[in-house]
Amino acid sequence: MKTYKKIQIGRIKTSRTELIDLTKAWLAISLAFTIASVGLRFDINFGIIFLISAFTVGVGFLLHELSHKFVAQRYGCVAEFRAFDQMLLFAVALSFLGFIFAAPGAVMISGMITRRENGIISFAGPITNYILAMIFLGISLAFPQTGFIFLRGFQINLWLGLFNMIPFGNFDGIKIMHWNRYVWMGMIAFGVYFLFFFL
Repeated sequence: MKTYKKIQIGRIKTSRTELIDLTKAWLAISLAFTIASVGLRFDINFGIIFLISAFTVGVGFLLHELSHKFVAQRYGCVAEFRAFDQMLLFAVALSFLGFIFAAPGAVMISGMITRRENGIISFAGPITNYILAMIFLGISLAFPQTGFIFLRGFQINLWLGLFNMIPFGNFDGIKIMHWNRYVWMGMIAFGVYFLFFFL
């Protein structure tokens, strides 16, 4: 059985493998969002959009996954993120068509938890995206001159939160729905309203 060297950062338990997988997924998602926005171009505009995507997607993606991890660890579980390399390649390939389908990986959880605890662990990720979306929206309204950057953060985090509400497979939505369908419906309604009807 393969073992991984553990790393302790403050109260955070991680490993070199997890840090590599988080970085790999972050860069691939940032690239996919950039290509979907402006295509594959080798100019300064592409670089700027990539950096903006890395900041907005990076914050949203990393905190989403770390929220799952921290809540799971709070319930006494072992939890580490693992990237799905095939899905990362698929996300980048699909971005050339102007679409984003990002399922970069998941936090693998080992331990005894109830349906409620599993639902709360799953809820932690998308609610983090929604909170970040509101923060980005507030900053974009307060500082209109930087509106493009933070408005993008608002939209991307709403999209990430809503996308994860899909109620099947390994998505957060199915676990939240099994725990509390009213919470799941509220999360859907919130994401749909702010993403499609607010602006």
